[in-house]
Amino acid sequence: QVQLVESGGGLVQPGGSLRLSCAASGSIFSINVMGWYRQAPGKEREFVATISSGGSTNYADSVKGRFTISRDNAKNTVYLQMNSLKPEDTAVYYCNVRNPSYDYWGKGTQVTVSL
Repeated sequence: QVQLVESGGGLVQPGGSLRLSCAASGSIFSINVMGWYRQAPGKEREFVATISSGGSTNYADSVKGRFTISRDNAKNTVYLQMNSLKPEDTAVYYCNVRNPSYDYWGKGTQVTVSL
């Protein structure tokens, strides 16, 4: 059984920073894509960023230049460094790990950007 546990969410003022972490436990084949998605109240879940096991990254236009995704393959952990946060970044952030054989999701961590 694979579990993804996110951490690092919280309340931050506009312009502030947060770092999200997602640790995968269980049997995960090393070749995969790890990523972050988010869902704001009343909206559908949307793509934020992904990183392949080889280190290739992709970002949503809305976060380019502000967010950085990284991973530690030895620890099966993916990170999301979020800088210059805006109120519109407020959402529940979900971790995802997938490859052609599986697709796992975490339970999410709340990020709130407000004064």
